[in-house]
Parts: sequence; structure tokens; C-alpha cells
Amino acid sequence: MLRYLPLSILLFLLSACDSGESNGNEESKAANFTIKGTVVGAQETSILLEAMSPNGTIKVAETVSNSAGEFELEGNIPGLGIYQLRIGQSQEKVVPMTLSPQENVTVKANIKDFATNPHLGGTEWATPMNGYLRLLGNFIEGQMQLNAQRGQLNEEQLMAKYMDLRKPIDDFAIMQMNKDADNPVNIVLVNSATPAMGFENWDPKNLDLLKKVAEAYKKRFSESPIASTMENQAFQIESAYNEYQLSINGTSSSSQMAPEISMQDPNGKNRKLSSLRGKIVLIDFWASWCGPCRRESPNVVKLYNQYKDKGFTVFSVSLDNNAAAWKQAIASDGLIWPDHVSDLKGWETPMTGLYGFNSIPHTVLVDREGKILATGLRGESLEQKLKELMTK
Repeated sequence: MLRYLPLSILLFLLSACDSGESNGNEESKAANFTIKGTVVGAQETSILLEAMSPNGTIKVAETVSNSAGEFELEGNIPGLGIYQLRIGQSQEKVVPMTLSPQENVTVKANIKDFATNPHLGGTEWATPMNGYLRLLGNFIEGQMQLNAQRGQLNEEQLMAKYMDLRKPIDDFAIMQMNKDADNPVNIVLVNSATPAMGFENWDPKNLDLLKKVAEAYKKRFSESPIASTMENQAFQIESAYNEYQLSINGTSSSSQMAPEISMQDPNGKNRKLSSLRGKIVLIDFWASWCGPCRRESPNVVKLYNQYKDKGFTVFSVSLDNNAAAWKQAIASDGLIWPDHVSDLKGWETPMTGLYGFNSIPHTVLVDREGKILATGLRGESLEQKLKELMTK
């Protein structure tokens, strides 16, 4: 089983935390978005824009439609996030919106199928959101029919039919993300690329897609915490997938030796991975130009300082091809362990083939005998694994 929440849930909570922090004085801030339109059948009904938080919903803005079902809603939001437009008190009459400041959204809908067949407009995410919600409506209807057959089908048959029902949504989402990687709608669609039911039938090409979307968000929404959450989720999935690959290939911590690495350090001294036998070693593949690598550096430094006297060390392998940039990054980030090596060949280094990776940061945790314990660990997962090892 995977040990992380689906990305859509993580981002839902994240956007709500942002909204919650600023909600206290929303009324004193100038409006920076509008949503207006008509919902047939929702005459003189409250219409709300909400954000979700761990403590419940947060009201961002509210209005009441007129006798023709027309409404105009405005308010202030802190930034890109997932919000929901809700009709009255119903928990079913809800439409997700990947809303940003300065947007003017239009809505044409009927209250009967408001949640699955709205006609959103005015933003770049409106058309794909419309398509997604219609497919979601078909899926929900199909699920209801499938639930009625539970007594007639075994679990394997039910799962096969469930996957058939879900396929149009996933195909649409993956097509849309590949076509338009930085579209805000991908906050919702990205869940179709995650292995929510395990890796057995998951297409690993989705990992490249998740990274593509994360990179696009990092460039376009660099100030938004959603961008870093996208990136972190991609790395979590990569780590879990690497572990899964090790398990199905019949390898384990007791059978796979870490291949030897022998390269020069910044002073021209040759250093070998095998010289560190007897210690728990984190092989850290990184580069001075790699933003996620540099952002992970403080955590690695912290763990090195915490466990260096208990037999833990780091063997850093740089994919730089500029020696000066490499040396400067070591000094700037305070990477104080002695084992830093590079062949200065960038992505041409044979390490990518030897250790089987095509993105960085990439980590390999090695036991005291030189055998691989885990790959792709970083952040909290690395900290937890080291804590477990050091208390044995």
C-alpha cells in the first residue's frame, strides 16, 4: 500500500490552510476575483465560494441569487488554490474551481445537474474543467449501477468494471496534462496520474508526466505552495515506485550490493564508496543547478549532524559539469561531510545507468555492508528511516 494521500486531497488541504490564514480580514481587502452567472432552478438561493481546511469549510464569499437565478459573487483570495462553488446547503451541488486572483469566471448551469454539467467560462481552466466534470458525472452514474451488481460479481470482476468506468476520466486527464502542463485545472486532474491503487497496473510513464506538471508549476507558480507540493508528491511517488521495482525484481537489502563509485573530489583526491564500509551511507546524486536538490540540502545537513557520531555519513555524487559551480554550491549549502565526488560529465556520467535513475535528486541508502536498503528517500521519509536504523 502507498503511504501518501492522493495529491488532490493534499492540495485541497493546502489551499485551505492559505485561505484560513487570511480569512479573518477578507472583508477589508479589495475584491480580486468575480464569479457571475445563472443557475436555472436556484432562484433566491444562497451561493457560496468556500475553501476546505482540516477544521471544516471556510467561507470565502457569499451572495444570494435573484428571482431568475442570476448571481454575482466577488471576494479576495490569497492565491492559486482549489475552491468550491456551492448552491445552498447541499453538499452535492458543488463545483470545484482552480481559482486564481484577478480571474472573472462565468457560470451557466441548471440546479438539477449543477455538479456534473456546468458551463464554466472566462478562464483557461474552464473548458477542461467542464469536460472533466461531465466525465465524472458518467462515472458516478456508472458506479451506482455497479454497486447494484455487488451480489452478482466477485471482487475481481467488480474491480475490472470499476477500472473500465474510470478509464475515460484518466485518459482525458492525462491527455489534458500532456497538452497543457501548467494549466491550473491540473491540480484536480493530476490525481488520474497517481497510483492510488498501487503500482501493479500503473503506467510508469505517469511519473514523467507528474514531473512535467510539477516543473511547469514551479516555473509559472513559483510563489505558490502548490508548486512545491506538486514537486514533493512526484518525488514521493518516484521513491515508492523504486521500492516496488526492487521488490518485484527479487532484490532486497540482503541481496543487492551498491555498485562501486570511484571519482575525484574537488581537490583531485580519489574517493571510493567502498571505503565507507562499516557506516550507513546516503549516496546523494545532485547538482548545483538542481533546485529541488538544493532545497533538500538543509535536511541532509541536519541528519548528517544528528547521526554522524553513530555511524552515518553522506557520499555526494554531483552531476555538474562546471567545477567552480559545484565547489561553490558545496560551500554555500554547508555540505560539511568529506565525501564529494564528480566526473564533471553532467548527464553523460555512467552513474545514471549504473544506478538506474533519470532525474535528481536521487538517493540510495546503503547499509554497513554496502548493500542497498532503500532508494529515493528524502525529507521526512529519509529522517524516519534513519531514526529506525539508528535505534536498532
